[in-house]
Amino acid sequence: MILKNAVVSIGLALSACLAATLPASAQLEVEVNQASAREYRVALPDFNANTAEAQALADQITAIMRNDLRSTGLFDLLPPDSFIQRDLSVLVQPRFADWRIIDTESLGVGEVEIMPDGRMRVAFRLWDTSLETEHLLSGRRGRQYVTTSENLRRVAHVLADDIYTSLTGDEGYFDSRIVFIAESGPRTARVKRLAIMDQDGANAEFLTNGQHTVLTPRFSPTDQTITYMTYERGRPQVYLFDIETGRSEGLGRFEGMTYAPRFSTDGNSVIMSQAINGNSDIYIMDLNSRQRTRLTDHAAIDTSPSMSPDGRQIVFNSDRGGSPQLYVMNTDGSMRNCPSGGRDVACRITFGRGNYSTPVWSPRGDLIAFTRQANGRFYIGVIEPDGEGERLLTEAYLDEGPAWSPNGRVIIFFREDRPGAAPALYTVDLTGRNLRRVNTPGDASDPAWSPTLR
Repeated sequence: MILKNAVVSIGLALSACLAATLPASAQLEVEVNQASAREYRVALPDFNANTAEAQALADQITAIMRNDLRSTGLFDLLPPDSFIQRDLSVLVQPRFADWRIIDTESLGVGEVEIMPDGRMRVAFRLWDTSLETEHLLSGRRGRQYVTTSENLRRVAHVLADDIYTSLTGDEGYFDSRIVFIAESGPRTARVKRLAIMDQDGANAEFLTNGQHTVLTPRFSPTDQTITYMTYERGRPQVYLFDIETGRSEGLGRFEGMTYAPRFSTDGNSVIMSQAINGNSDIYIMDLNSRQRTRLTDHAAIDTSPSMSPDGRQIVFNSDRGGSPQLYVMNTDGSMRNCPSGGRDVACRITFGRGNYSTPVWSPRGDLIAFTRQANGRFYIGVIEPDGEGERLLTEAYLDEGPAWSPNGRVIIFFREDRPGAAPALYTVDLTGRNLRRVNTPGDASDPAWSPTLR
């Protein structure tokens, strides 16, 4: 059943009391990448608290932070029984020698206080034990967040983001959400509902009731709106869903079928495929005027468009070369010089064995993720926009539907590991070595990652 409060506002009234703001297969030519990555040795002791109630909140916060950091594969969290110093406080510098002796690179110290008005105040400091300085800009009592206990999980994710950003130099992505298709029922009569959850699998909720099949949800890059495909009127149509209000609306009545929707970089348009008389081309619709512009005009099937972060190019899937491959074109439809030579509206960028599909541009702009099918197996891979540097990150009976984390360092996708298996969500980082299953309340497919909520 749908939860009564199917849409929970994700705005968080965080008062940042800061002096400054924190600015495989051997048959393939390309092997699945198994590169290594640096691990940061971090100590994250239990937070202090001023009451038993506050201590319970503090324990939850540190548990969530540890889980976030471990999930990346980038942090070696030292075991608490190795700690020498126990009398930590955000008001006092730690005894750095006690932490260096156990090879701690960074030390997190925090506290939780229940204030007279019932809100909680969370203070945190992150120390560089070698330089004996702070990683984070903060005041005398550390970086502080004041909010209600209902926002505990978000505070924990924000603090984990602070650690991630300070140590890796990349933006954190823990304070974000994932929309996906929740599947249930027999394979011959699957119920597919739009669902949403925190990026770590918590707070999962249904957004639609399952009366009509929904597919391929995608987040707006600028607000809490989702575009998706539904069979509400008996044929594929593109809809918008406002998370904060719970309202959905169709983009209009079109000739033929519309599918594979995705927002433009600025969030003001939706790019999608429209099939008329069996021929699929790519269109872009302005969400204010609802005017459509045709971007491809080819006898082949053109589908699955994704716009580059700068808004200048679109990658899409087409069988115009005889098999499904990836092509890149200018957003305005103008001619372009292709790396392989010649001039055409679209340049082919994949030439490996098998079929390529579901391309999606990284928010960093440096890579395009895709699904590749070859030799009876499926792969999630990445490639540079000019067709160079293809790498395969995963391999399984069925891996499909990649989507990027907000910082462009992690990919989420869905997997069926054997014939007839239930679909489940997984994440993998760009090294290909940190593969993890994402907890969902049931079967799940077609994931998409939101921007960070702050």
